[in-house]
Amino acid sequence: MLVKMSEFFKNLPTKKCVECGKEIEEQHECYGNKCDHCLHVVD
Repeated sequence: MLVKMSEFFKNLPTKKCVECGKEIEEQHECYGNKCDHCLHVVD
């Protein structure tokens, strides 16, 4: 059975940072795998 692409992305699990394990607040289909804290991003 085929699934709509929008449904596929909506049902992906939340991403977690590979260093600290914290949930990453971004789109699940993006390529990043570290949170802003572990990337040392300054607001």
